[in-house]
Amino acid sequence: MTMSANLSSALSALRAGKLVGMPTETVYGLAGDATNPKAVAAIYALKQRPSFNPLIAHIASIEMAQDQARFSPTALKLSRAFWPGPMTLVLPVSDTNTVCDLARAGLETQALRWPRHELAQQLISDFGKPIVAPSANKSGKVSPTQPEHVREEFGDELPIILDGGPSVLGLESTVLFVEDDKVTLLRPGSLARRDIEALVGPIQSALHDDTAPKSPGMLSRHYAPKAKLRLNAASPEADETYLGFGRSFDHGPHSLSRSGDLQEAASNLYAMLRDLDEISDKIAIAPIPDEGLGEAINDRLKRASL
Repeated sequence: MTMSANLSSALSALRAGKLVGMPTETVYGLAGDATNPKAVAAIYALKQRPSFNPLIAHIASIEMAQDQARFSPTALKLSRAFWPGPMTLVLPVSDTNTVCDLARAGLETQALRWPRHELAQQLISDFGKPIVAPSANKSGKVSPTQPEHVREEFGDELPIILDGGPSVLGLESTVLFVEDDKVTLLRPGSLARRDIEALVGPIQSALHDDTAPKSPGMLSRHYAPKAKLRLNAASPEADETYLGFGRSFDHGPHSLSRSGDLQEAASNLYAMLRDLDEISDKIAIAPIPDEGLGEAINDRLKRASL
């Protein structure tokens, strides 16, 4: 298994319609050519992902993004403020869109993100086309935040993984649907709602739509470990492993953040769920404040506990 492959090997693989493990600042992605239906089908197959759940196309410039989707003034304002970064915009498809229908799940919208991670930017820029890169894990399992997680998940099925070190954010992007000047939150993530609303004013929410999700991450059961989770637990039962948060809920060695730092908790979330899943079949999780990044953390935990 190649844990650190050079950029030219990754580019050659993408051009041949193969898949690559790609680092981003949020989580590691399972990257493939967004314009190649065979590559996209390979992603769905390897992830065992429902085909109606659309994929995000990753781009490396505003110009590349505008080739794929129609940007209203509000969408442009958001992109200039928060790209590159952990924000995905779902926009109307443009006439020049090259992302295959399979990646869009047949929708007339396009999900786009410009990642902040330098290695991801270089890969996309050198490839010259959008790259779809859903989290590099089997569908519904815990997302990977380190290259070792990707190796453990796929083994020899994914021979090329670009090693960009640990993901600095560790939580997926915030997904926004923008139609003219109307902004709707489809998935909470690493970009806090308050920062978005500071720029564009109050936004609406449309979460947990299982019938026809407009974006990735909207299926209710998602990001799930094998262990049974109990949320908002002030203390563990005798047969539970406890995952704490803050100084008030210290009932063992495992804590998302002993200091109560939501950013630290977000970056630790998936790695800790993955680690505890290996040692316990029941996990009790301390209450997480439902504000800022806590909204996204609680969203992930609710999906994982279904």
